[in-house]
Amino acid sequence: MILFHDPSCVGYGSHMRPEQPARIARTVPHLKAAHPAWEWRTPGNFDEAALLRAHAPALLKRIEEPGNIDEDTPYFPGIAQFARRSVAAALDGAAAALAGQRAFALMRPPGHHCTRNQAMGFCYLNQIAVAALDAQANRGVRVAVWDFDAHHGNGTEDILEGKPGTFFASVHQSPGYPGTGTRSTVNCRNFPVKPHTPRELHLAELARSWEAVQSFKPDLVLVSAGFDAFADDPITEMTLALDDFAELGRWLRQSGLPAAAILEGGYSEQLPQLIDAFLSAWEN
Repeated sequence: MILFHDPSCVGYGSHMRPEQPARIARTVPHLKAAHPAWEWRTPGNFDEAALLRAHAPALLKRIEEPGNIDEDTPYFPGIAQFARRSVAAALDGAAAALAGQRAFALMRPPGHHCTRNQAMGFCYLNQIAVAALDAQANRGVRVAVWDFDAHHGNGTEDILEGKPGTFFASVHQSPGYPGTGTRSTVNCRNFPVKPHTPRELHLAELARSWEAVQSFKPDLVLVSAGFDAFADDPITEMTLALDDFAELGRWLRQSGLPAAAILEGGYSEQLPQLIDAFLSAWEN
């Protein structure tokens, strides 16, 4: 397992917000202690053209400017560069996957709510959409994005909808933030799950979504790995257990598909253990 991580990603934010530095600061030492053989790499640099496949120039300019975008997406000094480092990790993870390796981008900020034109929901750039379009454009591969975060990946859907050679599947709480994800289109499939749905039924929807991903016959799977569908997450109303995230990792392993995952949400104190369960099952 290769983990793409830049320690500087804990250099912004506040412990008063759910999306806070401690999410990463707790997870890194846990994984290093539990898996000393795993490889850690610092993300490299990338061509700015990769961003412009997914985002409008006005968005790139806006995230450089002082002033909060919305209540969940405040301005922090240097936030545009922090977001670019998350993009770099996703791009490197996709490249590693296409080279036959398993890769996880352990970074913040997350990205799946950021649309082509609008940063929102803790997300300033959409790194998984950037990585998907980069792989599709430069490698000529069919790319599927599988999003099991508790919130609909509205930004990823906005960017990928109608794009040839791409597919998007999202399983998420509905009703819930951001209020989208109730309809499907040709290449974007949504699997809304009601709050407090029993975990067995939620897992069944995840299985349906994974079947849809496999039916697309992708050359590369990119996973928006959000862990906020966990029963003890403080900002959602879902019921998954730690073993369920391990099951998702097992599905990835059993498929044999080239895959990379990036961290999206997950705000409980057990986030390090949830990530560990998912990655360990995927690897082993």
